[in-house]
Amino acid sequence: MRDVGLEWDEWACKTRARAGQLTIRADVAMYPTGPFIGRTSGLIASPPCQAWSMAGKRLGLVDQPMVHAAVEDLAAGRDTRERLLAACRDERSLLAAEPMRYLQALNTVGEPEWVATEEVPDVLPLWKQYAAVLRGWGFSVWCGILNAADFGVPQTRRRAILVASRVRTAQPPTPTHSQVEEPESLFGPGRARWVSMAEALGWGATDRPVPTVCAGGGPGGGPEPFPSGSRKTLSDARERGTWVPQPDGVVLQSRREGAGWAAKHGTRENRAASAPAPTFTAEAQRWSWSLRSNNQANATVRPLSEPAGTLFFGHRANECTWVAEPVSALANDTDAPAVPEPIRITAREAGLLQTFPADYPWQGNKGQQFSQIGNAVPPQMAAHLLAPLLDKPFNPDDFTLAA
Repeated sequence: MRDVGLEWDEWACKTRARAGQLTIRADVAMYPTGPFIGRTSGLIASPPCQAWSMAGKRLGLVDQPMVHAAVEDLAAGRDTRERLLAACRDERSLLAAEPMRYLQALNTVGEPEWVATEEVPDVLPLWKQYAAVLRGWGFSVWCGILNAADFGVPQTRRRAILVASRVRTAQPPTPTHSQVEEPESLFGPGRARWVSMAEALGWGATDRPVPTVCAGGGPGGGPEPFPSGSRKTLSDARERGTWVPQPDGVVLQSRREGAGWAAKHGTRENRAASAPAPTFTAEAQRWSWSLRSNNQANATVRPLSEPAGTLFFGHRANECTWVAEPVSALANDTDAPAVPEPIRITAREAGLLQTFPADYPWQGNKGQQFSQIGNAVPPQMAAHLLAPLLDKPFNPDDFTLAA
């Protein structure tokens, strides 16, 4: 068994090809269902849902009745898409009904065995309509809202999910993580705490939250050293392999920029993350780095010690940035260096926060890569959803289950 993808976007197709996935570049609304009949065991769908989108002018919101009508008609074998499309404000709205066209055709031969769909939370009423149809065809169905962070994804990505099966009881996967780590009980080990961005990216002490670390000080360790116990904690983290330097040649600041401090203690050279670090100092507490989801006033901002907010990318790849914020206790320090400029998140970082492998072969320019990443279902979440449907044990390192 292997997956065959239907995808319209040129660069998403090229990425899938480089990743070894079989893909047919086609408009899903025009592609015939015939080639799949008698050959399909499962259907995975994550269609565009402009009729429920909160972005832009929200013209698609008035198209919801047409989408529901299209699903009802397609389930009955009636193709009224052309007439309904003429009444839509957004020509993409009816794409949310396309999974039903394939499901109805496959159902004529008793296929597929299982179904999994994913979309933004507001699409749940549409999935409930799908669920009613599937139950009428003999499926066991569950649909509801799941948070990807509860399944080890370093991102609080909430999505409307539908899972259905002809041969097993459909139910949501059992969460493996929670916002607060749970203790072991008589029923077994508790859930682990949510995976932070720092852990996922391998930045700093991966087994505990830490602010971004700067290094500095004089020959004896500088005027503001951590207590020896704190330095030992950091050393121990390196010894046991849970302290990983920031990737891609990031330079750790080993000096303070204030003229008064430099005159008193002298200048210090910066050190690359891969070089031996000088003594860690309280400079580490000066800045705390967070991920800002976009450039809007109500953007989600999360520190490295927490999972990211939902990653979504529009036409501008620079909407998602790392921002430095002063620790409140030191905010009025007149000798503080200038606030570092926001740093655009890289495709590699965004992919890791979606649980893709670090070397995943994203194709296209930055904007095209970010678009693919933001639209993707996190592979780890997909594996949790599909493993029960396939009656296979979940292996956290097995990305072959990802859609």
